[in-house]
Amino acid sequence: MQPWTSPDRTAARKLAATHRQALWLTAAFAIAVLVGDSVTLLLHAGRSADHRSAARTSPLRRSATLSPASLALQPASSSSPRLAASPHKVAHPNPLGNAAKAYLATRAGSVLAAVYDERTSRLWTLGQGSPQNEASIVKVDILETLLAQHRSHGTELSASDVTLAQEMIEDSDNDAATALWGEVGGARGISAYNHSVGLTHTTASGCVACPGFPWPGWGLSTTTASDQIALLRELLQPSARLSGTQQAFALGLMEHVTPSQRWGVAAGLPPTATVALKDGWLPLTSAGDDWQINSIGWISGSRGSYLIAVLSTGNPTEQYGIDTISELSAIVWRHMR
Repeated sequence: MQPWTSPDRTAARKLAATHRQALWLTAAFAIAVLVGDSVTLLLHAGRSADHRSAARTSPLRRSATLSPASLALQPASSSSPRLAASPHKVAHPNPLGNAAKAYLATRAGSVLAAVYDERTSRLWTLGQGSPQNEASIVKVDILETLLAQHRSHGTELSASDVTLAQEMIEDSDNDAATALWGEVGGARGISAYNHSVGLTHTTASGCVACPGFPWPGWGLSTTTASDQIALLRELLQPSARLSGTQQAFALGLMEHVTPSQRWGVAAGLPPTATVALKDGWLPLTSAGDDWQINSIGWISGSRGSYLIAVLSTGNPTEQYGIDTISELSAIVWRHMR
């Protein structure tokens, strides 16, 4: 999570958003190419290096073939970014086995982790304990809820919604997340979507401005690693709630997260791997000695295609939690085949 956006930054965003609207309404977004059991998304970002500056002075430039309206209305089954997992099950070592357990035994804090292998439909989990605070990974839940509501109502995703979604996922912008949290109906809207997906251990926060808490309250929503895997699967396999075009849109944003936020489950991977992720970081105490650090995402490369979710609480510093998840991610990659 990031601090609340300053007024100067908000003004700059409004100027950039004006340019983005014109570009989104005349541009195309993504092409999904199905090859056997995988789909490669060809996304053309075309963005300048200065776009990541705090003031957002550079407008978005992205090639596209679909209007924002089509993001809500495409059929679901025929254009999913990925095919369903192969029915042929094969033996596979546990990527969260002894090596992962031995490493986490040396680390402070509490970790919940889950890995789902798309090829075999196998799910592995590690760690026990209560659901943990989501921090900014809840922004993926907000995005999915937004897209599902538009598709259910047969309504268009506005250019403003597209801009807010991009800022929320790619830059982890808190103001954008708060705006979309309210648009989908807050905790009630999020909870309804989560119920439809089958999340059984995720609870949306009941407050945005929570007493005694300086950050947006939606970050205090709680979840488990297994529930996050279920949420990510909605973006990668045929879904009754999201169209294939919507799935491609969401994954495209997660693949273009700003470089400074591409840590956690992206660590320890070769440069040829495809990574769509969202990280979350949140100090739970005013002293900054208890950090919630989370990372979720989809990994596709030479060692297979899998989903991974890691939640970590009780970290003495932000970097400590990042280091824990990064090393665990590298262990998982090495044990995938």
